[in-house]
Amino acid sequence: MVKTWFITGTSSGFGKELATLLAQKGDVNLVATARHTEQLDYLNQYDHGQILKATLDVTKKDQVAAAVKSVEDKFSTIDVLINNAGLGYFATIEDSNENDVRYMFDVNVFGLADMTKAVLPLMRNQKSGRIINFSSALGLVTMPTMGFYSATKFAVEGYSEALNQEVSGLGIKVSLVEPSGFRTDWSGRSSKKVVPKEGDYSGYNDMISANDQNSEQAPGDPKIAAQIIYDQATSGDMPEHLPLGQFAVDGSRAKFKKLTDSFDKLEKLAYSADNK
Repeated sequence: MVKTWFITGTSSGFGKELATLLAQKGDVNLVATARHTEQLDYLNQYDHGQILKATLDVTKKDQVAAAVKSVEDKFSTIDVLINNAGLGYFATIEDSNENDVRYMFDVNVFGLADMTKAVLPLMRNQKSGRIINFSSALGLVTMPTMGFYSATKFAVEGYSEALNQEVSGLGIKVSLVEPSGFRTDWSGRSSKKVVPKEGDYSGYNDMISANDQNSEQAPGDPKIAAQIIYDQATSGDMPEHLPLGQFAVDGSRAKFKKLTDSFDKLEKLAYSADNK
């Protein structure tokens, strides 16, 4: 049975790798989106009528509605929604630019939520669907200069977990993908950086400036990630949380062990706050 996959942000990175993989599947209708559809010409070689390109800036609700309507008109259903579109931001909390941070929230959180809200009625009517939201290892554990980026991904984590509980009885499943370092341009072209001025935060200068180079040397292979995501999504048993990369697992394990150990020590004190 042919399934329709809708992916946001397919001009580069994970979105491009997923779109390239899906475009070659015989049982897939692919909806590939970007703010500028000429960036999707790489798909032309695979197109035999099963690919729909849509102009989409997830911060613009009219474009979200138009994209979903175009899919309804061409393919009738949306079986898998992959919310991949996102931005990075590298800056200390104090040095961060408020307008840039708000825009990142608009893309990473509210754009994802608006996209999901537009697709949910279709999936509810179908009584089936899979929503895959791109979070990050930094939605589980954070580090200096990544505070506001992590805040967007922590928000995606909480949003997705709650949504999964709300729609689990409607035939819809929600999963989070939590990549660590991958060889994409996420920390290059797709991010903004604020290098600290001389002073208390200057020790983070190299950490921020090196991110363009770090993205090229990251251990994660986005082609392998795309294949894993496809295999998991089509297995029928995709987990709610899908970490990708060693740091995603090891960093999260260390954080949660530390948190659990702390809670164990504070258990009696915490319970004492309940007025029974």
